[in-house]
Amino acid sequence: MKTLLKANIIILFVICQLSIVNSSAQTPYKPYNENQDIRGDLKKSTELAKKENKHVLIQFGGNWCPWCIRFHKMANGAKPIDSLIRADYVYLLLNVSQDKKKRDYNLFREFGYPNRFGYPVFVILNGDGKVLHIQDSGFLEHCTEKGYDTAKVVTFLKMWNVRAIDPATYKQM
Repeated sequence: MKTLLKANIIILFVICQLSIVNSSAQTPYKPYNENQDIRGDLKKSTELAKKENKHVLIQFGGNWCPWCIRFHKMANGAKPIDSLIRADYVYLLLNVSQDKKKRDYNLFREFGYPNRFGYPVFVILNGDGKVLHIQDSGFLEHCTEKGYDTAKVVTFLKMWNVRAIDPATYKQM
Protein backbone atom coordinates (compact mmCIF):
# COMPACT_ATOMS: atom_id res chain seq x y z
CA MET A 1 0.00 0.00 0.00
CA LYS A 2 2.83 2.41 0.88
CA THR A 3 4.57 1.63 -2.41
CA LEU A 4 1.39 2.39 -4.38
CA LEU A 5 0.89 5.65 -2.48
CA LYS A 6 4.51 6.70 -3.11
CA ALA A 7 4.20 5.84 -6.81
CA ASN A 8 1.02 7.92 -7.11
CA ILE A 9 2.63 10.87 -5.35
CA ILE A 10 5.67 10.69 -7.65
CA ILE A 11 3.45 10.48 -10.73
CA LEU A 12 1.39 13.44 -9.52
CA PHE A 13 4.57 15.44 -8.86
CA VAL A 14 5.95 14.68 -12.34
CA ILE A 15 2.63 15.62 -14.00
CA CYS A 16 2.56 18.94 -12.11
CA GLN A 17 6.14 19.72 -13.12
CA LEU A 18 5.43 18.92 -16.77
CA SER A 19 2.34 21.11 -16.79
CA ILE A 20 4.36 24.02 -15.37
CA VAL A 21 7.03 23.55 -18.06
CA ASN A 22 4.39 23.28 -20.82
CA SER A 23 2.48 26.34 -19.66
CA SER A 24 5.62 28.48 -19.62
CA ALA A 25 6.67 27.15 -23.05
CA GLN A 26 3.29 28.14 -24.45
CA THR A 27 3.35 31.70 -23.16
CA PRO A 28 1.59 33.71 -25.85
CA TYR A 29 3.67 36.04 -27.98
CA LYS A 30 2.59 39.58 -27.13
CA PRO A 31 4.58 42.25 -28.96
CA TYR A 32 2.10 45.04 -28.25
CA ASN A 33 2.34 46.96 -24.99
CA GLU A 34 -1.23 47.01 -23.71
CA ASN A 35 -0.38 49.75 -21.19
CA GLN A 36 1.36 51.91 -23.74
CA ASP A 37 1.54 55.69 -23.65
CA ILE A 38 0.55 55.91 -27.32
CA ARG A 39 0.94 59.68 -27.65
CA GLY A 40 4.28 59.67 -25.80
CA ASP A 41 5.67 56.79 -27.89
CA LEU A 42 4.47 58.49 -31.05
CA LYS A 43 6.23 61.72 -30.11
CA LYS A 44 9.50 59.92 -29.29
CA SER A 45 9.34 57.97 -32.56
CA THR A 46 8.78 61.03 -34.75
CA GLU A 47 11.59 62.90 -32.98
CA LEU A 48 13.94 59.97 -33.53
CA ALA A 49 12.89 59.63 -37.17
CA LYS A 50 13.57 63.31 -37.80
CA LYS A 51 16.96 63.11 -36.10
CA GLU A 52 17.96 59.98 -38.07
CA ASN A 53 16.38 61.07 -41.40
CA LYS A 54 13.95 58.15 -41.40
CA HIS A 55 10.21 57.68 -41.54
CA VAL A 56 8.02 56.21 -38.82
CA LEU A 57 6.37 52.91 -39.70
CA ILE A 58 3.37 52.51 -37.42
CA GLN A 59 1.70 49.14 -37.14
CA PHE A 60 -1.72 49.57 -35.56
CA GLY A 61 -2.96 46.32 -34.06
CA GLY A 62 -3.05 44.29 -30.91
CA ASN A 63 -2.10 41.07 -29.20
CA TRP A 64 -5.65 39.86 -29.87
CA CYS A 65 -5.08 40.04 -33.66
CA PRO A 66 -3.45 36.94 -35.25
CA TRP A 67 -2.55 38.82 -38.46
CA CYS A 68 -0.85 41.53 -36.40
CA ILE A 69 1.24 38.91 -34.63
CA ARG A 70 2.09 37.21 -37.96
CA PHE A 71 3.36 40.45 -39.45
CA HIS A 72 5.43 41.37 -36.42
CA LYS A 73 7.05 37.91 -36.32
CA MET A 74 7.82 38.13 -40.04
CA ALA A 75 9.18 41.67 -39.75
CA ASN A 76 11.60 40.54 -37.06
CA GLY A 77 12.35 37.14 -38.57
CA ALA A 78 12.77 37.77 -42.30
CA LYS A 79 16.21 39.28 -42.78
CA PRO A 80 15.44 41.46 -45.86
CA ILE A 81 12.44 43.01 -44.12
CA ASP A 82 14.14 43.43 -40.78
CA SER A 83 17.12 45.09 -42.52
CA LEU A 84 14.93 47.51 -44.48
CA ILE A 85 12.95 48.48 -41.42
CA ARG A 86 16.09 49.09 -39.36
CA ALA A 87 17.74 51.11 -42.15
CA ASP A 88 14.80 53.28 -43.17
CA TYR A 89 12.19 53.40 -40.42
CA VAL A 90 11.46 53.83 -36.77
CA TYR A 91 9.13 50.85 -36.29
CA LEU A 92 6.35 51.52 -33.81
CA LEU A 93 3.64 49.15 -32.69
CA LEU A 94 0.61 51.10 -31.52
CA ASN A 95 -1.73 49.03 -29.43
CA VAL A 96 -5.40 49.08 -30.34
CA SER A 97 -7.49 47.79 -27.47
CA GLN A 98 -9.78 44.88 -28.26
CA ASP A 99 -12.37 46.79 -26.23
CA LYS A 100 -13.72 49.32 -28.73
CA LYS A 101 -14.67 51.70 -25.91
CA LYS A 102 -10.98 52.08 -24.98
CA ARG A 103 -9.71 52.99 -28.47
CA ASP A 104 -8.28 56.42 -29.30
CA TYR A 105 -10.67 57.46 -32.06
CA ASN A 106 -9.21 60.98 -32.07
CA LEU A 107 -5.87 59.52 -33.12
CA PHE A 108 -7.56 57.57 -35.90
CA ARG A 109 -9.21 60.81 -37.06
CA GLU A 110 -5.87 62.66 -36.99
CA PHE A 111 -4.31 59.95 -39.16
CA GLY A 112 -7.11 59.76 -41.73
CA TYR A 113 -9.00 56.83 -40.20
CA PRO A 114 -6.57 54.00 -40.93
CA ASN A 115 -8.81 51.75 -38.82
CA ARG A 116 -11.20 51.57 -41.77
CA PHE A 117 -8.92 48.86 -43.22
CA GLY A 118 -8.97 46.59 -40.17
CA TYR A 119 -5.84 45.32 -38.43
CA PRO A 120 -3.01 45.39 -38.79
CA VAL A 121 -2.88 48.60 -40.71
CA PHE A 122 0.28 50.56 -41.42
CA VAL A 123 0.74 54.33 -41.34
CA ILE A 124 3.92 55.96 -42.54
CA LEU A 125 4.82 59.34 -41.07
CA ASN A 126 7.67 61.67 -41.82
CA GLY A 127 9.81 63.11 -39.03
CA ASP A 128 7.33 65.94 -38.57
CA GLY A 129 4.50 63.52 -37.88
CA LYS A 130 2.78 64.11 -41.23
CA VAL A 131 0.93 61.11 -42.67
CA LEU A 132 2.56 60.07 -45.93
CA HIS A 133 0.74 56.82 -46.58
CA ILE A 134 -1.77 54.37 -45.12
CA GLN A 135 -1.34 50.74 -46.14
CA ASP A 136 -4.04 48.09 -45.91
CA SER A 137 -2.19 44.93 -44.86
CA GLY A 138 -4.44 42.76 -47.01
CA PHE A 139 -2.47 43.83 -50.09
CA LEU A 140 0.70 42.44 -48.52
CA GLU A 141 -0.64 38.92 -48.02
CA HIS A 142 0.21 35.82 -50.05
CA CYS A 143 -2.32 34.91 -52.70
CA THR A 144 -2.09 31.19 -51.98
CA GLU A 145 -0.55 30.83 -48.51
CA LYS A 146 -1.64 32.01 -45.08
CA GLY A 147 0.74 34.82 -44.24
CA TYR A 148 2.49 37.79 -45.77
CA ASP A 149 4.36 37.87 -49.06
CA THR A 150 7.95 38.91 -48.38
CA ALA A 151 8.39 40.40 -51.86
CA LYS A 152 5.28 42.56 -51.48
CA VAL A 153 6.40 43.78 -48.06
CA VAL A 154 9.89 44.60 -49.35
CA THR A 155 8.38 46.57 -52.25
CA PHE A 156 6.07 48.45 -49.87
CA LEU A 157 8.97 49.38 -47.59
CA LYS A 158 11.17 50.51 -50.48
CA MET A 159 8.42 52.63 -52.03
CA TRP A 160 7.89 54.69 -48.87
CA ASN A 161 11.37 55.25 -47.46
CA VAL A 162 12.90 58.75 -47.37
CA ARG A 163 14.86 58.34 -50.63
CA ALA A 164 11.87 57.03 -52.57
CA ILE A 165 9.79 60.14 -51.99
CA ASP A 166 12.62 62.67 -52.15
CA PRO A 167 12.38 64.59 -55.47
CA ALA A 168 16.21 64.88 -55.54
CA THR A 169 16.35 61.10 -56.06
CA TYR A 170 14.83 61.55 -59.52
CA LYS A 171 16.66 64.65 -60.83
CA GLN A 172 19.20 62.64 -62.82
CA MET A 173 16.55 60.51 -64.54
